[in-house]
Amino acid sequence: MTPDQFAEALLALSWKQSDFCRKTGVTPNTPSRWMTEKTPIPLWVPAYLGAMLDLAALHAKYIAPAKPGAADSED
Repeated sequence: MTPDQFAEALLALSWKQSDFCRKTGVTPNTPSRWMTEKTPIPLWVPAYLGAMLDLAALHAKYIAPAKPGAADSED
């Protein structure tokens, strides 16, 4: 995962780096080191973010309230 891909995943989840740190238990300066490429992004990070993106998509599809007019009306 590149720093840009990390940033895009956080944006897609509407998370800040601090949200990621809180949810995963990494120290607050860790994502900054990833973004400046001082430290490589560990392999678990894209797996975790991918799972969170999948969960967000499932939530949006099956649980989130439907927008008005979005339901098919077959009368």
